[in-house]
Amino acid sequence: MGRYTKEEILRLVREEDIQFIRMQFTDIFGQMKNVAITASQIEKALDNQIMMDGSSIEGFVRIEESDQYLWPDLDTFAILPWRPQYGKVARLICDVHNPDGTPFVGDPRGVLKRALARAGELGLTFNVGPELEFFLFQTDEDGNPTTKTSDEAGYFDLGPLDHGESTRREICLCLEEMGFEIEASHHEVAAGQHEIDFKYTEALQAADNIMTFKLAVKTLAQKNGLHATFMPKPVHGTAGSGMHVNMSLFRDGQNAFFDAADPRNLSPMAYQFIAGLLEHVQGFCAVTNPLVNSYKRLVPGYEAPCHLAWSTGNRSALIRIPTPRGDGTRVELRSPDPSCNPYLAFAVCLAAGLDGIQRQLTPPAESNENLYAIAADLEAQGVRRLPASLEAAIHALEADRVVTAALGSHVTEQYVTGKLREWEEYRTQVTQWELDRYLVTC
Repeated sequence: MGRYTKEEILRLVREEDIQFIRMQFTDIFGQMKNVAITASQIEKALDNQIMMDGSSIEGFVRIEESDQYLWPDLDTFAILPWRPQYGKVARLICDVHNPDGTPFVGDPRGVLKRALARAGELGLTFNVGPELEFFLFQTDEDGNPTTKTSDEAGYFDLGPLDHGESTRREICLCLEEMGFEIEASHHEVAAGQHEIDFKYTEALQAADNIMTFKLAVKTLAQKNGLHATFMPKPVHGTAGSGMHVNMSLFRDGQNAFFDAADPRNLSPMAYQFIAGLLEHVQGFCAVTNPLVNSYKRLVPGYEAPCHLAWSTGNRSALIRIPTPRGDGTRVELRSPDPSCNPYLAFAVCLAAGLDGIQRQLTPPAESNENLYAIAADLEAQGVRRLPASLEAAIHALEADRVVTAALGSHVTEQYVTGKLREWEEYRTQVTQWELDRYLVTC
């Protein structure tokens, strides 16, 4: 049973004095888009009749086949609490469909739905709990973002050192109004860096929640005269922002990763899922870490994993198994960053894990050493590492049939084309570092 029916939404729009509804969707590169309608058009919207020009969205369709339709997911209806209380604004998250009613193959939400359907055929439900980090920076006199912060706080510090505390609190309260269950929020390692964690849920809702979360953070920061960014590495010489992804599979209401008889209390399926992630993490890194800047974070020395290793409890490993067991048993992938498209990221992680299960793969031995401290030794031992650049990651994606199959040919082609273009733009830039280093000495 869904949360809302068409009739309930019509009633809420009328009773809550909702004047605008944002019909939201996400492009393949993770940017939220929307078509805004007035309340007078809500019945038309709920009948899947709101049209948009797909040729204007990068990676969607060509101009000669531009008409596409937004089909709202009724269960995503929510009032945006940061908008006016008179003449309120609500939102509906939508799937993108073709004029003939078929799902559009390039819709990232559809990519994740297809991956979840494959898990469903095995009797499995995929749950995800994300941990997103972000920076709050000051703006200049014109309101433009800077990388400056008057914040002097560190890990778990509080006000008055933590200058973003009040904004973080406001974000949490707004999200709770929208139905989020906020588990924790705190200051992170770097000055101006923050983290807010919300409870795990089924993967599609978790991806929807991430997109809503990012919008709320940016909107409320701007309201308070700050700039919020999910850029993975905005400041040289300090920690970057990650998005640790906690994953679990359930079958018949039971956590399929838990086994009380195992020394680590992990099931054979859990080990196979871990092995699948390690098998394909290089191939899906371009999706979970999609920017040129992402690879400035994935370097030794800044608490981001670089090498392909797993452990129970060891936070320097790429994959960690947190302490809770029973229904709380989960696999934490620590490499993704918050600039990724969560629909595509969850789809490829699930596909990798399912491949490990179906092929009954076995992970390597657990790594219990501080991997940050022995990075050079790992290289000498032949331990594989994550791609060192976006270019390398894109080529690894192209070579991984499990990842490309999960994305589908349309998304793969458009994604690779867009990201290689981004890499080429970066590769041909002349940076300030180069001028400082070479202009005088050469």
